[in-house]
Amino acid sequence: MTSANTISGGEAVVRSLIAHGIDTIFGLPGIQLDHFFNALHDHGNEIRVLNARHEQGTAYMAFGWAQSTGKIGAYAVVPGPGILNTGAALATAYGCSAKVLAFTGQIPSDTIGRGIGMLHEIPDQLGILERLTKHAARINHPSEAPSAVAEAFRQLQSGRPRPVALEVPMDILAMKAPVGPTIIGEPDPMPALDPDQIEAAAKILGNAKQPMIFVGGGAYDAAVEIRELSAMLQAPVVSYQNGRGIVDEREPYALNHPAGNEYWGDCDAALAIGCRMQIERMFWGLDDSVKVVHVDVDPTEISRIAKPAVGIVADATDAARALVNAVAGHNRKRASRADQLTALRAKHHARAEGIVGPQMAFLGALRRALPADGFFVDEFTQVAYVARIGFPVYAPRTMVTPGYQGTLGYGYATSLGVQVANPDKPVLSVNGDGGFMFTANEIATAVHHKLPVVSVVFADGAYGNVLRMQKELHDGRVIGSTFTNPDFVKLAEAYGADGRRAETPAALETAVREAFAARRPTVIEVPVGEMPEPWPVIRPAPSKPKQKE
Repeated sequence: MTSANTISGGEAVVRSLIAHGIDTIFGLPGIQLDHFFNALHDHGNEIRVLNARHEQGTAYMAFGWAQSTGKIGAYAVVPGPGILNTGAALATAYGCSAKVLAFTGQIPSDTIGRGIGMLHEIPDQLGILERLTKHAARINHPSEAPSAVAEAFRQLQSGRPRPVALEVPMDILAMKAPVGPTIIGEPDPMPALDPDQIEAAAKILGNAKQPMIFVGGGAYDAAVEIRELSAMLQAPVVSYQNGRGIVDEREPYALNHPAGNEYWGDCDAALAIGCRMQIERMFWGLDDSVKVVHVDVDPTEISRIAKPAVGIVADATDAARALVNAVAGHNRKRASRADQLTALRAKHHARAEGIVGPQMAFLGALRRALPADGFFVDEFTQVAYVARIGFPVYAPRTMVTPGYQGTLGYGYATSLGVQVANPDKPVLSVNGDGGFMFTANEIATAVHHKLPVVSVVFADGAYGNVLRMQKELHDGRVIGSTFTNPDFVKLAEAYGADGRRAETPAALETAVREAFAARRPTVIEVPVGEMPEPWPVIRPAPSKPKQKE
């Protein structure tokens, strides 16, 4: 008779996931995961499984869950081609410091590394996962499951969050053996604040004439403290992709990147929290007049691009709260800059409308149609590029991007994960026709799981950026950058979703509003021609002279 603690490897893993608070997992079953999915089935009241039509869809959905909530998104796929199909999503999660858990099977344990040619066998799967994640491990016996899962969750929640991976051979998932009690992986303590560094940073910021604050995805949980610092210092807060909405972008103190670049010209102190400040320091110009205070939980980031005046290795919230308290003792008397910043914002909004008017018109329509608490999931497309500077974001985590990874085609599947994590909130997915077709098959997933994502597809029949570069930079050598589209309205309807078409910003605004009201999966096709190049407005000329060599 089987004793109570003698369970399969699959059961041991599922029990540990549930103990760590995982109540949803995105996944596709397969023979190497049979006993894992059996356990998921038997725990159906504690953990739900949402399938997709492609492995990459499961991983992007987990990414969307993680980025929109700050919590752990989990997915499970078969080994070999299955886990490889999720590689782009893992790379995106790594680049965005997202809490994603990848779970995969393995070929039988006694065949690993022998090159026999087992189903889904690839060379050194664990080594591949180690290079795409913060932490990867193999569970070699059911009894190892509690500690292995606990370590994965410790890694996910300690220091800089990044994806982790676990693999289990199929025979180990099936094996029944005595398994000890569940172990909870507790996060490591955050780095202790250095009071001397805080004091030095406070003096720099408090004495600065024109300080600025730069934020990224690592600062989402410090929004309250950052707003306090901004008010104390009369300092604008600038973000580019991740980090948007930490300060409500309807407020004067939230500057988009072009406006921030102009303000940077007279900046003498910059506080970077949870961001690399890569574009600013590499492309805006840098001279001896500006002193940078860099706060990051990852010590390797502090001097990666340039050595700051003060580097603080700490949790963003802890450091920002300490700076609020310390700056008070050094802060000069400051007049309000609200009017100045309002005028600067208006200037650059008008400039954007003058250079990329078509994109700005569509973005204005989308912003009016998307409720204030809604989520905007971007893509690599002409309209979404301009969204980085032309779509106001009102709250942290409500704009989801792939960050520097620039993962074309990530958006639609990611938006489904955002919707699962935020079932009562409207979710808008903005795509080009090129990127949308990477995961358009997941319309079936939206219909199957009743996910009312509204997806807009701007259709120009080309990879627009590539086509423009081929024409303008490479003497018209157009190759491989145009394609033939389906009728997106009919495609949506064939899957059982709603399909619409809108040809003007006004028609698009109406269509999006009606789609949100209907609460059904919807695809809205917007036929467009070539649009103005966005990069001159997104990446303006440096406002500071480059530092002399």
